[in-house]
Amino acid sequence: MGLTRTLANLCHAGPVFRDAIQCGNPEVLASLMGPAYRGFVKQMAKNDGFSKFRVGFDAYFDWEYQRSGSDAMVQMRRLYEAAKRNQWNGSTDLDWKTVIEPGPYGRGLMHDHLLPITDLPEFKALPEDRQIDQRLGLLSWMLSQFLHGEQGALVAASQVTEAVPWLDAKLYGSTQVVDEGRHVEVFHTYLTEKLGKLYQINDNLYVVIDALMLSEEWDIKFLGMQIMIEGLALGAFSTIRHSTDEPLLRYLLKRVITDEARHVHFGVITLKEHWDTGMTERERRYREDWALEVSIQLRNRFLAHEFYEEYYAHMMSRSEWDKLVLGSPLMANFRKTIFKRIMPNLRRLGLMSSRVERHYKSLGLLDLSYGKAATELSAEDMLEEAAA
Repeated sequence: MGLTRTLANLCHAGPVFRDAIQCGNPEVLASLMGPAYRGFVKQMAKNDGFSKFRVGFDAYFDWEYQRSGSDAMVQMRRLYEAAKRNQWNGSTDLDWKTVIEPGPYGRGLMHDHLLPITDLPEFKALPEDRQIDQRLGLLSWMLSQFLHGEQGALVAASQVTEAVPWLDAKLYGSTQVVDEGRHVEVFHTYLTEKLGKLYQINDNLYVVIDALMLSEEWDIKFLGMQIMIEGLALGAFSTIRHSTDEPLLRYLLKRVITDEARHVHFGVITLKEHWDTGMTERERRYREDWALEVSIQLRNRFLAHEFYEEYYAHMMSRSEWDKLVLGSPLMANFRKTIFKRIMPNLRRLGLMSSRVERHYKSLGLLDLSYGKAATELSAEDMLEEAAA
């Protein structure tokens, strides 16, 4: 990468680094500094097309195969049975012969309430075919980020399955690895064969995945993936399913939502079991601050800079684009909606003390933390919510 491009990336990352000092925890900031440099400044995933991480954590074997009768373990066994019953085949259970019908001006692909550009005079002036192209582009961008997140979940789930100390958690974890592989398969197939478009990973998402891969603590990986990334995806899948008329995508998301509901539920009961059996206040504060910083990164994930570069960089600056997206009532509502599957779980896990509540309030997310946690919701609840 040339010096000019590196400096430009550093300038673009300035507001992100400014946002990322809200918690003021030097340990958290230090853990994210390397991932932020590689993601925002060097843009390693975009420049290389692949990433390699040297991971360091302990793999745990239980040669006695203990299975306790605690409430958490009983719940894990129930989730394991549900996962076995509800396996599906991405190749045969989805009708890949479905022809994508975008509808007038592409509104069948993506309704207006998910499109931050609908009020732009430049967008309104476009002929129908170009409006369809931009709706398809934004939908492809969103689904591409879900694909990248699912690959992160696939690798993280395999790592955590190695590291968790309980047999029941390992058994359930094995089903999640299969689930995540299937999600990578179906999102990639839909993007490449149906939409014909695949975007590179968003810098904010890359930073979070980089940080997760390098963490030596399995519960940090678990917090970042099971609670944060999977929780956000669950909210986003429900919102998009409610915002498209495309039948293949709606059914694909229905199947994925059913899987993800189990994953997030597993995350809450596993972390609560682990943390309730011995975590110092210093360790709790670190995880609380880490979750806050990741929340900021995930909120910024939906600025759609890759879409902007393709369609709007020639007519407005990046800061003007950010102001448009962040100021859009439609996108503000979308961001809040997708966080409603994260915030209650953070409170349930004890990561929502008064010390950080003010930060979440400034992000417009605090009120969401009083909703139902994953352990109080079923997949059916989330599907009904998406259709409401």
